[in-house]
Amino acid sequence: MPEIAEVETVRNVLKKSVLHKRIIGVDIYYDTMIEQDIEEFKKCLINNEFIDIKRIGKWLIFELNNYYLLSHLRMEGKYFIKNTSEEKAKHEHVIIHFEDKTDLRYHDTRKFGRMKIIPKEALYETEEIKKQGLEPGSSKLTGEYLLDKFKGKKEPIKTALLDQTIISGLGNIYANEVLFASNINPMRPANSITLDEAQKIVETSASIIKKAMELGGTTIRSYTSSLGVTGHYQDYLLVHKRENCPCKVCGTPIICIKVGGRSTYLCPKCQK
Repeated sequence: MPEIAEVETVRNVLKKSVLHKRIIGVDIYYDTMIEQDIEEFKKCLINNEFIDIKRIGKWLIFELNNYYLLSHLRMEGKYFIKNTSEEKAKHEHVIIHFEDKTDLRYHDTRKFGRMKIIPKEALYETEEIKKQGLEPGSSKLTGEYLLDKFKGKKEPIKTALLDQTIISGLGNIYANEVLFASNINPMRPANSITLDEAQKIVETSASIIKKAMELGGTTIRSYTSSLGVTGHYQDYLLVHKRENCPCKVCGTPIICIKVGGRSTYLCPKCQK
């Protein structure tokens, strides 16, 4: 699943390819992907243009003159830039045609991705955006903030870190890495985390995500930017996908367990 660093990479690459080009047509091949009336969706796009692309958490936000197009990639979503003359691929479900005879094509093998168009003034009142937590690196994301959010939560700290209403943008890969860097066992109840540990989560999440963004995200399995950019943060992963490999700190073999149904990698010696 694309996480915050991967979505940021997609945003940066798309900005170089799709801004300030008149939209002349929209084709929808999987109606469920559009969370509103299809004809209204098309009407808001045609004869308009994208003037910027923003991001909140894992949401891409395409800015039009009077609207925002919200797009979530979910598990397998990818964007492609192609010439209009190119044949449609099997899993291309939304195609936006530009006047210069290029397309922005949304590809999703699982069909989990979602899009909707909203008035600009409604952005922060939209449920999907309103419930987003703070992002790694935000000055408002503090140890005290996390401690307050973890209060009363008996669920594993790994599960709490994946809660987008607490920290926005973290997914399975970076949650594994943050907990390792913070020396915290992912099975620890969230409400057992101390202020010092919460502060460590704040600091490690900021540094890990910053580096991952600089390196174009993590390219493993289903995620590639699909826009000619390959991420390189996978070369810096310390626990994720390293089952049975020696811990780079203490040499103990990395183990993999399931937490909340998610594959969770940890060092049983370093993470307490």
